[in-house]
Amino acid sequence: MKRYNRIFVIVIDSLGIGEDDTSKKYGDISVDTLGHIADSVDSLKIPNLQRLGLANLHPIKHIAEIDKSLGYQMKLKESSVGKDTMTGHWEMMGLYITTPFKTFTDTGFPQELLDELSAKTGHGIVGNKSASGTVILDELGEHQMKTGDMIVYTSADSVLQICGHEETFGLDELYRCCEIARELTLRDEYKVGRVIARPYIGEGKGHFVRTSNRHDYALKPYGRTVLNVLKDNGYDVVSVGKINDIFDGEGITESNKSKSSVHGMEQTLEIMDRDFKGLCFVNLVDFDALWGHRRNPAGYAEELEKFDVNLGKVIEKLSQDDLLIITADHGNDPTYTGTDHTREYVPFLAYSPAMSGSGVLGEKQSFATIGATVADNFNLEMPENTIGESVLNELI
Repeated sequence: MKRYNRIFVIVIDSLGIGEDDTSKKYGDISVDTLGHIADSVDSLKIPNLQRLGLANLHPIKHIAEIDKSLGYQMKLKESSVGKDTMTGHWEMMGLYITTPFKTFTDTGFPQELLDELSAKTGHGIVGNKSASGTVILDELGEHQMKTGDMIVYTSADSVLQICGHEETFGLDELYRCCEIARELTLRDEYKVGRVIARPYIGEGKGHFVRTSNRHDYALKPYGRTVLNVLKDNGYDVVSVGKINDIFDGEGITESNKSKSSVHGMEQTLEIMDRDFKGLCFVNLVDFDALWGHRRNPAGYAEELEKFDVNLGKVIEKLSQDDLLIITADHGNDPTYTGTDHTREYVPFLAYSPAMSGSGVLGEKQSFATIGATVADNFNLEMPENTIGESVLNELI
């Protein structure tokens, strides 16, 4: 018999809590997303994360440990090879990824790929480098509007992004071109995690704005995940933010796009007012996209404070048969060199009003602890060829 009717898993995208014993293999030395953010600011007010025991799990400047926390805390170590969004989320739901997705951060995409993409779409290509989406629009947006060329760029993630003006290039045409790019990049030599359509509007440099009509074309998960098992057994799997894109819709029963991380929490609060049974899986991407990659610890700290306000509202809304899990998918230390993710432990904070105990449970060797715990709660078997061990019986 299941213990909780509803489980809310909220991913604070990129909130790592310090290097693990594999970090140096990824070029990440003494990284600590949460710790270094706190060290970089004069104050940090996150009382609800404090109540959930985050400072008991990881020392945080400005934030004291708490004698009796709400619920339980653990460190999770990534088992899979990589430190990207898809690998982290896929592992949460049971997959063990042994081959990392390809990135083209330093070199741009191979010319032969661009030549084939240009020939098949009928558009020229400009850009082909790692860049901030807003910066590259100021650089090439006017050119794109005048010529009809596509702006193709990448980032520290395994992505190929294409920009087109909504009015002069057209959304349908942008989506068509991205579908072609997705097909081409399914080949092993080019295989990126996502192709992303990045439509924008505006009249000229300094006035371009990306719109909410972004669309992600992701790879399908390499196998069945806990999400598939939940859906197949009649449970709700409600996604918020980019979860639906990360899993290419696999195992999702309802998808909710978010305009921001604050909006994502507002959507979560609305979903909490519904009567459903299953999983609400939330990704809050602004931490990573706006502050981690752009190496802005002050902005990251402010985003955490905004999150914490809505987290308090979530905690207050939890019922006796609800379980809240807060975690992350990788690190992105905004004080570190470069713009890439950082390989780190991630937090596991679990709370329900039904719990009688609390405290630090130590360290687990896989993000799949989350998926295994969700499956165990609903008396479901983990899919074949997945990893993860449930801690449900420890959350008393």
